[in-house]
Amino acid sequence: MASINLSAKQTADFELLANGGFAPLTGFQGQADYENVVENMRLADNQPWSIPVVLGSDTGEAGETVELVGSQGEQLGTLKIEEVFERDLKNEAEKVYRTADEAHPGVAALYKESTRVVAGPVEAKTLPDHIDIVKPYLLTPAESKAEFEKRGWKSVVGFQTRNPIHRAHEFITKCALEIVDGLFLHPLVGETKSDDIDAETRMRCYEVLIDKYYVADRVVLGVNPSAMRYAGPREAIFHALVRRNYGCTHFIVGRDHAGVGDYYGTFDAQHIFDEFEPGELGIEPLKFEHSFWCNVTGGMATAKTSPSGPEDRVFLSGTKVREMLVNGERPPVEFSRPEVADVLIEAMAGVPA
Repeated sequence: MASINLSAKQTADFELLANGGFAPLTGFQGQADYENVVENMRLADNQPWSIPVVLGSDTGEAGETVELVGSQGEQLGTLKIEEVFERDLKNEAEKVYRTADEAHPGVAALYKESTRVVAGPVEAKTLPDHIDIVKPYLLTPAESKAEFEKRGWKSVVGFQTRNPIHRAHEFITKCALEIVDGLFLHPLVGETKSDDIDAETRMRCYEVLIDKYYVADRVVLGVNPSAMRYAGPREAIFHALVRRNYGCTHFIVGRDHAGVGDYYGTFDAQHIFDEFEPGELGIEPLKFEHSFWCNVTGGMATAKTSPSGPEDRVFLSGTKVREMLVNGERPPVEFSRPEVADVLIEAMAGVPA
């Protein structure tokens, strides 16, 4: 049997196809689904879906079944190829990422993929392996739903991040928790940019924060094995649909969700939800303003709740925080809990600024 060696992103896609995270998809998309997703954010049957999940490969022909080999050499399962087609990468970039600029990390990754696509259902023999710290939190959608049911939760809000959690994240998740039964902290642990904080460090940040600053029976920590696309608004919809499949009824959408650089407007990822009918996505977005520490009120706030001016609001850019951590400096308590800062300082020691 012929085989296809999957990239890290493709391996993550396989896992979510196999475990139900990408439902209703059961395999890599065919041409009709692909084209409708790119052009209209919908599958061929009109169900909402915002980002293509396809397998670019120079191997395999229609009617053939091929082995799928994960990025770490695992024999994951098989793909029954139902069709082969060509895709327009530039058009896909412009529609999905809103730019064809190769400086955009998602676009750059896309351009490295084959224009030839093989499509069809997958059958899993095993799921990809993960680093040790991730394994206890690697819930499938069926397992997360069972956990929510066991806890008696009827409403669950999901939170997505690829970055270490800080006070602003803590603030909006706790605000959201006030209106639902439980919180599903669901950080992404798949492939990210080379300058993003690694998954192990981020998971340690979650562990120390939950241990001290959250109510234990109101929060579940899981992981999303997906790779980041950095597709901004389209990826916000994508992330929401995945969390719906994991059992969430609500989903937090903050400032510049899944964005990178200056490619997207501050709240474009919130506005895109208005392009769908109420209830159509099967999950309700909770839209949050940019939060910050307010020196006037002495706590976390947003522009909706703080009467302060810019001089009394504590904002720190990611670049500034990175510089502080590399230099062994602790970010102010208004930005990061001390326990989280300790984890980050340890992880960043010796990293070039």
